[in-house]
Amino acid sequence: MNLLNAITVGFKEIWAHKFRSILTMLGIILGVSSLVAMSALVKGMENGMREVLVAVGGLEKIRIEQQDIPTAQQHLADQAIGMTVHDLHALKASAPLVTQVAPEMRARNIRVTKGGKTTEWANVVGTWPSAVDINQHIIEHGRMFNEVDDDSARNVCVIGTNIRDQLFGDEEEAGRQPIIPIGDTINLGGEPFVVVGVFERYESETEKKRRAFERAQPKTEQSGPARSRGWGGRGRGGDFIFRMKNSTIYIPLNTMYLKFKSATGTNSLPDPRLDVINMRITSIDELEPSLQQARNVLMHTHKGIEDFSFMTQEDMSKNIGTAISNARLSGGIIAVISLLVGGIGIMNIMLASITERIREIGIRKAIGASDANVFIQILVESTVIAIIGGLAGLATSYGLVEVLGAISPVDNTPEITPTAMVVAFAFSALVGVVAGIIPAVKAARLDPIQALRYE
Repeated sequence: MNLLNAITVGFKEIWAHKFRSILTMLGIILGVSSLVAMSALVKGMENGMREVLVAVGGLEKIRIEQQDIPTAQQHLADQAIGMTVHDLHALKASAPLVTQVAPEMRARNIRVTKGGKTTEWANVVGTWPSAVDINQHIIEHGRMFNEVDDDSARNVCVIGTNIRDQLFGDEEEAGRQPIIPIGDTINLGGEPFVVVGVFERYESETEKKRRAFERAQPKTEQSGPARSRGWGGRGRGGDFIFRMKNSTIYIPLNTMYLKFKSATGTNSLPDPRLDVINMRITSIDELEPSLQQARNVLMHTHKGIEDFSFMTQEDMSKNIGTAISNARLSGGIIAVISLLVGGIGIMNIMLASITERIREIGIRKAIGASDANVFIQILVESTVIAIIGGLAGLATSYGLVEVLGAISPVDNTPEITPTAMVVAFAFSALVGVVAGIIPAVKAARLDPIQALRYE
């Protein structure tokens, strides 16, 4: 018997016992679909984490933060002045591997208002124009303030979409054209500021799809008073990083220093200290020498006092890789177990089938079929069941992924990958081959005379 005939006979045997075959395939179908769905969930999770990594500036961004003076240097505490603009200029001049620097100077509890409206929360930051590139911001309307605005300490600002929506109205809820408040004035801590730019809205892929779906729905009248949806509401994004970027207000560093830091300094002088220094390096491959250069510069400007620390995105990238590997391994083990259970079901049904077909096998051997012919026939039938179940599992996986996508907590929609489908199908076929070996060996070893006498 050639392979084509063996496959034909295998299909006929499956068709002759349709209900039993479907039940047998069910384990393979569930195993394949769960393996593909697991991979899709992990891929979606990875996409969401990578989006956040890019949103915070990418691997080339490094944060320099204030830290407590080491115990061995406590006697120098009176000489520590913290991070200042002098550090920025020194890094630009003496650290060639540092391509860009941008300060962050914050004033706490600045009330942001426009008319009778107030923001829930605002991340008001005094900085330089280079902050846009370092922090991966994109200006959708207007412009970023420039060096002239900073040198003149002008009252200008660039705002995120959360700030715009809360002060000028949510364009989607109002059903209007995009609101572009360029040239309008808002109040920061009682000081009037002219809006010169608006950042684009930052959100995960899932949030974009949800908003697109809501826009396509018919508008309904809201009953009762208007209420805030808080951090999780419309336009806030699905992740804290996106929400924070959407609630950012950038103002010139000198404006922040002169208008909001005078009350926090000593001797009626503004506080010159920076909260954070952000810098971008040439390449992640140059991370260690870049950090060493920056450290040498800051140790010089800080008179040997190490009251600063470096926060790199490399650790975040490694954590992402570890989390993805662990999730993929855990989900893969569960899916493989499901497929093995399906293989046990195939082996069980093939053993039962051989018991039913002992006389048939005896007749085949009596008219010339060899042990190899019988072995191949049973093995092919087992493999055909697994292959059909694998194909059905691949089809089922699309529906399963859609369901998981609707209830999944990950920031990105689950994404089916060709690699996962190939691996799942190949493993299902392998399970069918392995599950058919024992029944095939048992059938091939049957004695034709005893088989013909079997009742």
